[in-house]
Amino acid sequence: MEETSLLCLLSRLTVSPSSSQFFEGDFVSLSCEEDDSSAGWTLRRNTSTENRTKCDQWGKSAASSCTIIVYPSDSGVYWCESREGPISNMVNLTVTGGSVILQSPVLPVMEGDDVTLLCKTKTTPSNLPAAFYKDGSLIRKQPTGHMTIQHVSRSDEGLYKCDISGHGESPSSWITVTGKPTTTVMPFTSGPTPSPDLPSLQIAFRVVLHLVVFCPYFICTLLVVSLFRHRAKGNYLCASNLATQPEQGLDDEYDDVITDVTTEHHF
Repeated sequence: MEETSLLCLLSRLTVSPSSSQFFEGDFVSLSCEEDDSSAGWTLRRNTSTENRTKCDQWGKSAASSCTIIVYPSDSGVYWCESREGPISNMVNLTVTGGSVILQSPVLPVMEGDDVTLLCKTKTTPSNLPAAFYKDGSLIRKQPTGHMTIQHVSRSDEGLYKCDISGHGESPSSWITVTGKPTTTVMPFTSGPTPSPDLPSLQIAFRVVLHLVVFCPYFICTLLVVSLFRHRAKGNYLCASNLATQPEQGLDDEYDDVITDVTTEHHF
């Protein structure tokens, strides 16, 4: 299934003129826009009388293209098919023998784009007043024969037709609206992909940073306090020694005087 989907993307069927409706006798060119020429894309169709017939059975084939002068019997589904079997997008073409057609997108319309519908006759100018219908209900009447649907959405998808008073009504054609493809933009980073635990690492880093900054300050404070206390104690000891030394000197001199007096008394 995945291989088939991939190969389908390698070719796209385009129609020129780009329309899903044509008048009898119009010249139409269909092409398989291929990205892989080795796949051997072939244009095929299903009509009310044919099934999976190749271009050389109903048109003029040239490589992956096909040209044809269309008639009502050529109305049907067209697609490109490779030798491996996968197919491209399918296109539904309607050929009328009447006098009015609705020119509408033959390929799916992207959601959000503007779409213009043109109601035209085969023999008269294309700017005649026309009424446009969706799923059988009147949308609006346009004096110039064309209507623009701005910023189409999925709700605009449906079956459309038009009518020109005095000339007739066109066949109906289905307009398909597809969603815009979603793309994921990855941010450019020169380094490795951030880890899911980055917030935890940031918290741990901040804690370590605060410890690195605070610890030296705390240690220095302790050293200063310790040094101050040590110096204060040293000064106290020095002052005590100085205070006791004179008293000891007086005691020695007093002992000397007593000795001398005692000696003189015995003489």
